[in-house]
Amino acid sequence: MQPAPTPFTPYQKFAIFILSITQFTVILDFMIMSPLGDMIMKHFILKPAQFGAAVAAYAFSAGISGLLTAGFADRFDRKKLLLFFYTGFIGGTIFCGLSTSYPMLVAARIITGLFGGVIGSVAMAIITDLFSLQQRGRVMGFVQMGFGASQVLGVPIGLYLANHWGWESAFLLVAGMAIVIAALIAARLQPVNKHLALQHDKNAFLHLWHTLQKRDYRIGFAATALLSIGGFMMMPFGSAFAINNLGVTSGQLTTLFMVAGTSSVVIMPLIGRLSDKVDKFKIFAFASLWMMVMVVLYTNLSVTPLWEVITFNVLMMSGVMSRMVPASALTSAVPDMADRGAFMSVNSSLQQIAGGIAATFAGFIVVQKTTHSPLEHYNTLGYVIIGVTLVCIVMVYRVSELVKNKALRKAVVEQAV
Repeated sequence: MQPAPTPFTPYQKFAIFILSITQFTVILDFMIMSPLGDMIMKHFILKPAQFGAAVAAYAFSAGISGLLTAGFADRFDRKKLLLFFYTGFIGGTIFCGLSTSYPMLVAARIITGLFGGVIGSVAMAIITDLFSLQQRGRVMGFVQMGFGASQVLGVPIGLYLANHWGWESAFLLVAGMAIVIAALIAARLQPVNKHLALQHDKNAFLHLWHTLQKRDYRIGFAATALLSIGGFMMMPFGSAFAINNLGVTSGQLTTLFMVAGTSSVVIMPLIGRLSDKVDKFKIFAFASLWMMVMVVLYTNLSVTPLWEVITFNVLMMSGVMSRMVPASALTSAVPDMADRGAFMSVNSSLQQIAGGIAATFAGFIVVQKTTHSPLEHYNTLGYVIIGVTLVCIVMVYRVSELVKNKALRKAVVEQAV
């Protein structure tokens, strides 16, 4: 058992809130592509590979943006970085809502990814600066709860608007919320700049190179990249699979996402608290095994009653979400304070690039003969995810050992002093 969790200060609670709702909008912007997938594919008459490319466009641009900015991520106040990229994200999301053709939509997703893909890494760096490792499991639980909240609140509202005013209105909703949140960040979030006193590299690219050279960091990067592949493989075609293979109607899709999202909202904080009390890797490993079983069962379903589809979704999402919290908390402990911005940027970039590759790869595996035909070979994605997850368990175990050894060395030094 680990030491009793340290309570949060009032300002820390505000920071958790503002970072959580920021992540909520960024995740919603990305998540909304899945429930709108069937609608967009029919609207533009797209094949699965084309829609997969639209999803991957965001991921690849986000990955490239993160790598380009990684060397500069520790050279500025993190609050200013957050505001800069969040403003660009808002502009890109508005562009998505104004798209009238497939090429315009892809261009809009690229612009949104260039800015939105960096926000998560900046938020992670802020969290690591403001919270101790003993607090981060709970923090990650709340911040990543945005994934579930986007399904409970954002996705149903987005689908409602899309069904009445077109799929474009969902993106305009996200942009409207984000404008209000940006104003809150500017007014209330304090500067996050203690890391500036620790900088030694005068050249931003040299700082990036020194970050990439560290072996422990590369292990963390590999673990995060593998972690993202599974979600990116299944997610783009989730709504198309539910509608065309499982027999779920467009109206029932809202209920499906809402119930699955509600379960995530409940599960994430519980897993966060648990991961601050119990070994984080053990939670991750158990959740991974559970997810593998559910993925195989779900991807092999045919026409199924709605209540069974909902049950499978809740059980599968509980495994997916329960992996993210402890893995993110462990990875956040790998870098030193002076490298956190660069590490988080590279980490986020590799996560996005790996996800883009996964979405593209999935688009070539999945086949749909017409826009109303069942998806074929969706279960193949499930088997690929199992193989990737097994490798991921090994890599996260290595990260866990690195973090434990780092904490032990720190304790020895403090005791000697």
